Amino acid sequence: MYRAVTRQIEVTVEPNFMPERSSAERGHFFWSYTVVIINAGPETVQLRTRHWIITDASGRKQEVRGEGVVGEQPVLAPGERFEYTSGVPLPTATGFMSGRYQMISIRSGEPFEIDVPTFSLDSPDSKRVLN
Repeated sequence: MYRAVTRQIEVTVEPNFMPERSSAERGHFFWSYTVVIINAGPETVQLRTRHWIITDASGRKQEVRGEGVVGEQPVLAPGERFEYTSGVPLPTATGFMSGRYQMISIRSGEPFEIDVPTFSLDSPDSKRVLN
């Protein structure tokens, strides 16, 4: 599990390789990932937009921007959590994702960004290289 905390908002991500939706022969690898957002801060916030940078093992980058996550723009009061699962395909057996969510304070209307931890996408077929 991967974890980042920004302004008392915790984001954890757990990726999961999905062999039943992947084919090494066709160069298609698929992962699901579950994100949990916990508001440990004192103010109610809303997730407005997402920005992902997806990098495959060849260094190719893809940027994804959009409103909300999985069709929602959740509002989190202090102590509340929001969980969702999404997926990502890659043409390589490994890669990684990083991102940010744009949030807004419901009380003040102040927009701010929070970090999503960079997380690794690894298939069982990939060779691990340690630097």
